Amino acid sequence: MQVVKKEFWTYLSFGILGMLGSSGTIFADTFFVSNRLGANGLATLNIAISIFGVINGMGMMLGVGGATRYTIFKSQKQDKEANQIFTLTFCVAVGVGLCFLLAGRYCAPWIARLLGADADILPYCATYLQTVLCFAPCFLFNHLFMAFIRNDGNPKLSMCMMMAGSLANIILDYCFIYPLKMGIFGAALATGLSPVFGLMVAFVHFFAKRNGFHFEAVKPDVCKLKRMIEPGLSSFSNEFSSGVVLVVFNLLILKLAGNVGVAAYGVIANLALVVLAVFTGISQGIQPLLSRAYGEGKNDEVKYLYQKGRLFVFLIGIGVLCVAYLFTSELVVLFNSENNHTLQNFAEEGMRYYFIGFLFVGYNYLTASLFSTTDQVKSAFALSAFRGFLGIIMAACLFSALWGLRGIWIAFPVVELVTAIVGMIRVKTKCKW
Repeated sequence: MQVVKKEFWTYLSFGILGMLGSSGTIFADTFFVSNRLGANGLATLNIAISIFGVINGMGMMLGVGGATRYTIFKSQKQDKEANQIFTLTFCVAVGVGLCFLLAGRYCAPWIARLLGADADILPYCATYLQTVLCFAPCFLFNHLFMAFIRNDGNPKLSMCMMMAGSLANIILDYCFIYPLKMGIFGAALATGLSPVFGLMVAFVHFFAKRNGFHFEAVKPDVCKLKRMIEPGLSSFSNEFSSGVVLVVFNLLILKLAGNVGVAAYGVIANLALVVLAVFTGISQGIQPLLSRAYGEGKNDEVKYLYQKGRLFVFLIGIGVLCVAYLFTSELVVLFNSENNHTLQNFAEEGMRYYFIGFLFVGYNYLTASLFSTTDQVKSAFALSAFRGFLGIIMAACLFSALWGLRGIWIAFPVVELVTAIVGMIRVKTKCKW
């Protein structure tokens, strides 16, 4: 148990730092674009970045799902089966990546319209989407190698992958948008290139002697594929649904408050992205330890990790809410270069309501991760699908009809609270501790 206590903080810290690096990619885009291109640029980015929900969702489903199965097989000394899982995950990522690339090449304007872009910002959205989707294979492989390297006992290098990509993105963002004046295309190109730098770091582990995963001949097997992706379904649901929610919120807000309202939501969504990255980092950081403990049949370690993580995410949630209330104006001003008073007021009110949800988000992420790694996939997926898709969309539509823009902000904390209550009940009834 003493070893697990030490590993808990190691994996947790590297997981958080790695995901913060990942969120920094979008955050840097938003900061530079909002300061250079104003409210329309911010609205453009807020609509276009919803595509990352799909890309990152697929990447995490393959990465987390495959790496979880890999760790369970490794803990049971089944090295051949573990390597076959890695090979199968890699092959599926190649196929999915090519689909994204083709979609970006030929369908970008259509996707932009589907996501809610109006005539004023359609060309910019199409440009951003086309560029980013062409780099989708790199994003997928980045998620895949980050998960496998972390589960292969090297969380520090996994973190370095994301930090390298984030740092490169910030530097390239500045260069492309300011000195080179490449506009929205420059922002998209900088984002697309960022995972390439992460993959360069990943090769350090892949070709090193300590690397535990290798390519192994594997026959196409639907059952094996299903088992591989099951642990990653809740991660996919969290990421994919965030993209869907962005689209739905954008469409609702567009009717109520126009592009300025969408821009205000862009501020809230991007600040929220950083907080969500922390909670994602916590759940993904603990996941390898949960997988190993479950594979070895050590229920006492599973219980310890879950309870320790639960306390930690609650404290983080309290801290986030305090910062959101104490520094609301200062945070919004970072993205309001035009000093648009309407945008400022919308965003400040929205943040104060919306960020209440972060008291419960970390618990919901952690509970879904627990269910995923202990073969309770249906429970994990049901929680993630409700909080990230069904529940939030229904609540947003209903509350917006009742209370307008304020109702949209309230929908998020209400759904997260309901999910936390349901999750608490499921843990007590399903987990045999």
